[in-house]
Amino acid sequence: MSKQIGIHTGVTTVLASAVFVLSWSSGFLGAKLGSTQAPVPTLLLWRYVVVVAALAVALGVARLVRRRRARAPATADRLVRRPLRPRAAGHHVAVGLLSQVGYVLPVYGAIALGVSAGTTSLVDAVQPVLVATLAGPLLGQHVRGLQWAGLAVAFAGVAALVGGDLGVGSAPAWAYALPGVAVASLVAATFLERRRPATLPPGTLLGVHSVVSVVALAALAVATGTVAPPEDAGFWLTTAFLALVPSLAAYRLYWALLRRVDVTTLNALLFLVVPTTTVAGAALFGEPFSVVTAGGLALAGLGVAAVLHGEARRSRGDDDGPHRP
Repeated sequence: MSKQIGIHTGVTTVLASAVFVLSWSSGFLGAKLGSTQAPVPTLLLWRYVVVVAALAVALGVARLVRRRRARAPATADRLVRRPLRPRAAGHHVAVGLLSQVGYVLPVYGAIALGVSAGTTSLVDAVQPVLVATLAGPLLGQHVRGLQWAGLAVAFAGVAALVGGDLGVGSAPAWAYALPGVAVASLVAATFLERRRPATLPPGTLLGVHSVVSVVALAALAVATGTVAPPEDAGFWLTTAFLALVPSLAAYRLYWALLRRVDVTTLNALLFLVVPTTTVAGAALFGEPFSVVTAGGLALAGLGVAAVLHGEARRSRGDDDGPHRP
């Protein structure tokens, strides 16, 4: 019986990882489309307004269902009702600002300035290298040699995949630094969360982060005079898509998977965002796809496979280093 449960859990993790990669990749593609419809602060502000509204509706429906069942409040409901201490609230605000505003604002800004979606997604490919480098001293985790090799191969594949675009893009040179700001922000949020894991359910945690984002982005939009949304229906379709998929799906899966798998493995999955975005960008926006592109995809896939194989060996207990509980 325990073996069947283990298989079920493994399949669930694989499926969740696949959906995570697709939904995260869609954020870059949606940003490329949305940045042509409205200024970045406008697009992001209303994206998070829709996210907060959707989460509020979901929370209301969940409470009605629990009341009809006439059962004791679920753990998640108790956590929602329990007041946060000032220190815990400050922690959630910091993580929300770093993982949401600090990440998406530079990414959308880079795309709006002309950096291609595939090149911008390099920000996600750099994260595993940084996280793996810092995981030992900051989290006390042991990274296998196979994982280091896999990260190196995957990074080489990503570099080959997007390197050619850096010289032919229309964006100013300084715009390519914006993805670096985004990756630093998300890596900081990841380690801040891992050093003090949240006790809130993923949905509630996303709600807190989204409210924080609305406040920060509203202040930015007011300061830049970009609060009013355009009347074009296409803008609202794009906004709804960005709210439902990259925000609600991708970020919730990110934090949920962060509790299920090793942090190095989760960030290695972000390598797959680059080839996914590149292929979709070529199909939807006519971005280049060459032999070098295909070689980069193959290297990235090989590297990710090596990292995941190393994590599988760690889970089976083949590693002689310390394990996560």
